[in-house]
Amino acid sequence: MQHIIIGAGPAGVIAAETLRKADPDAEITIIGDEPEPAYSRMAIPYYLIDNVEESGTYLRDPENHFKAQNIEVVQQRVDSIDTQGKSVSLADGNSRAYDKLLIATGSHPVSPPIPGLELPQVHSCWTLEDARNIIRLAQPGSNAVLIGAGFIGCIILEALVKRGVNLAVVETGNRMVPRMLDEKAGGLLEQWCKNQGIDVHTSCSVDAITALADDQVEVSLSDGSKLSAALVITATGVRANIDLLAGTDIETDQGVLVNRAMQTSNADIYAAGDVAQGVDFSTGNQEVQAIQPTATDHGRIAALNMAGAGDEHHGTLNMNVLDTVGLISCSFGLWMGVDGGESSELYNPDEFQYINLQFDGDHLVGASSVGKTQHVGVLRGLIESKIHLGEWKDRLLQDPTAIMEAYIACTQELGYA
Repeated sequence: MQHIIIGAGPAGVIAAETLRKADPDAEITIIGDEPEPAYSRMAIPYYLIDNVEESGTYLRDPENHFKAQNIEVVQQRVDSIDTQGKSVSLADGNSRAYDKLLIATGSHPVSPPIPGLELPQVHSCWTLEDARNIIRLAQPGSNAVLIGAGFIGCIILEALVKRGVNLAVVETGNRMVPRMLDEKAGGLLEQWCKNQGIDVHTSCSVDAITALADDQVEVSLSDGSKLSAALVITATGVRANIDLLAGTDIETDQGVLVNRAMQTSNADIYAAGDVAQGVDFSTGNQEVQAIQPTATDHGRIAALNMAGAGDEHHGTLNMNVLDTVGLISCSFGLWMGVDGGESSELYNPDEFQYINLQFDGDHLVGASSVGKTQHVGVLRGLIESKIHLGEWKDRLLQDPTAIMEAYIACTQELGYA
């Protein structure tokens, strides 16, 4: 059996390792288009602040691990897929045949239509090459502008602050991380960042970036501000890498549409990770969830089904946990609530504390918090277990900080604790 995996990120690597365990005699090939060993993008911020060397971002030991597993790694770009002939064509002119194929091509940064993005001071923060450029330009005391204060943007923000730059952040939404936190929570995060000396511009966009003398640029904002900088980083979202599938019989939407076996519309082709549009735990709809835990889960399940072992994906819970210069925020599930549902809230702006619980009947279906780290695991557990809260739902409506007591009481009743 010949298994080919397109993509050398976490989904692809976990899939290859799972395939080797499930099918010891199979031929397994990972094809990745970056000139680097397989690495984790989530480790790049640690590289930026010198917590790890570049090799510390590698997913596995590139010299020994894949050889020991008898997994071939090819550093080439896949130009096309012949789904009828069951082969992939590479940029070097060669082709590879497959019996089962996994698409784990990930995603790419989306660049806003801003004049000046081509300047050498402007970078995304997505690849190791991006990280090298940021390290070169983000010297202590220099000025940097971060375009985008979403989840990825705030991870980059943390690293830039630790590098000692003078940072300005520009976000088109009316709050920070608008896809993760509501206005109150996002507002707390914004004020916290301002208190740390970060210049935050919300409800604002970048009109243009122009070159100045001495390798500086000027960033012109829609509110009339002009910021000078040695470095500009764009973090304005990502999009699934599905262009490779144009003209094939593989159905796509925002990503590659997959069933619970991570199988695409072509029975011999699977998808996993940022590129896959799989089942959402809370809604049952097909969604792209570009986070590493989802990628590794996808990769494992896809590989088991490619090997004929069989497994089902039961849905990924939408979840984000973020440390922004010392303030922890999180959101889980349907944090924005459901039609007809009830909610409970604690808001203490003076202490930078916030909890919001969302209910559907007596189930907890969503939650978000700022500055209350002790609740993080419990919030996720109650949502994923779909426990009936009974009388504890009414108690939580009155006091959302009683979440730990509710969890203990309800799990003991069911014999979980």
